[in-house]
Amino acid sequence: MSPSTTDLRTALKNLDSLPAMPLIAQKLLAVQTDTEEGQRQMLALIEQDAQILAKIIGLANSPIMGANRKISSINEAALILGFNRIKTVATGIALMSVQAAANPNALNQHDLWMHNLGIAFAMMAVSRAMPRKLRPQDDMVFLAGMLHDIGYIALAHLDPVRSNELHTYQAANPKRPVLDIEKSLLEICHDELGAELAKHWSLPQEIISVIRYHHQPDAADAPQDQPLIRMVYIAEIMLPSFGMGEHVDAGIHDSDWEALGISPSNAEEIVLQAAEQADQAAAFAASM
Repeated sequence: MSPSTTDLRTALKNLDSLPAMPLIAQKLLAVQTDTEEGQRQMLALIEQDAQILAKIIGLANSPIMGANRKISSINEAALILGFNRIKTVATGIALMSVQAAANPNALNQHDLWMHNLGIAFAMMAVSRAMPRKLRPQDDMVFLAGMLHDIGYIALAHLDPVRSNELHTYQAANPKRPVLDIEKSLLEICHDELGAELAKHWSLPQEIISVIRYHHQPDAADAPQDQPLIRMVYIAEIMLPSFGMGEHVDAGIHDSDWEALGISPSNAEEIVLQAAEQADQAAAFAASM
């Protein structure tokens, strides 16, 4: 290890070395959207942040949401998106806005935003094909998709030098599995880094599990009762080069679909729908 690099496992033991949760994300997570007062508080918080406000209104106007008129205010966006989805997307945007402290060039924030948004929308295609009794709530699907790769934020914050090296190598070797690359360059992979950051931020345990196991849903210690983990896993295989590419050296097996209550005979249609959803997400992200 060169003098310019950090012992990542040691750094993780010191919670102060991890990026702090943005204040607006803390406030959004604390808001209860099941009361009118809570809904008003949430919309007021969003109106105070120009970046989040623009992205929420942009999402409400995107073709994927099917609005039949121009949406120009957060109140109108709430009618299109619903309060739970607005809270989830706004929280995800706030958390993804954390920059690498030492070197903002250590991570391409736009590519990561594009990738996570595409995965979130592709997961919606998978969700719609699942039996209703197994289907996670839409807001949790969005949050899992948008936050599954926050480990890259932790890496960029802790060691911008190796973050740059990792993403440069990934770009030059797009067919090599991402975890293989990370194991050769780092002593800890982005899934474990991300789970530690999620714990530091006190995110829901379900989201922590998604972040930790989204590349290894069949790991011995991975929870088997949380479909979001396998939904992210499938979405990343369907979209290996979307935004920030993450190649996975595996195909989607019949058992992956069946674990979600989906007939493998529907796989081809779901893959096509996921690609369409991702394209619409890309158009929305590009407008931002």
